[in-house]
Amino acid sequence: MGYLTTHVLDSAHGLPGKGIQVKLFQVGTQRELLKVVQTNADGRVDEPLLQGEAFKAGVYELEFDVAAYYRAMGLELPEPAFLGDVVLRFGIADEAEHYHVPLLISPYSYSTYRGS
Repeated sequence: MGYLTTHVLDSAHGLPGKGIQVKLFQVGTQRELLKVVQTNADGRVDEPLLQGEAFKAGVYELEFDVAAYYRAMGLELPEPAFLGDVVLRFGIADEAEHYHVPLLISPYSYSTYRGS
């Protein structure tokens, strides 16, 4: 069976994005919160966000609390921050595959891709 993972890289500082709160939602007729985790010292979550019978085809969102991460580093951000929560909406089509959704951040930009 497939599974879902993520990690965060702080491209502005060349560091893993450690201690970032990540929320996972399933999106259907309503947005349902499935899990809340924090990234570890390597910017990764300690276990797959979805796996086994919970890993189903559908539309999901990962929400990363980027502003809190940069403020905890001591960076002065405007209020509101340009990037507060970064929300990535993506689809899982094949329940047998590994879906890896990384996030590269800076205080004023982000990018993502389907990783391996």
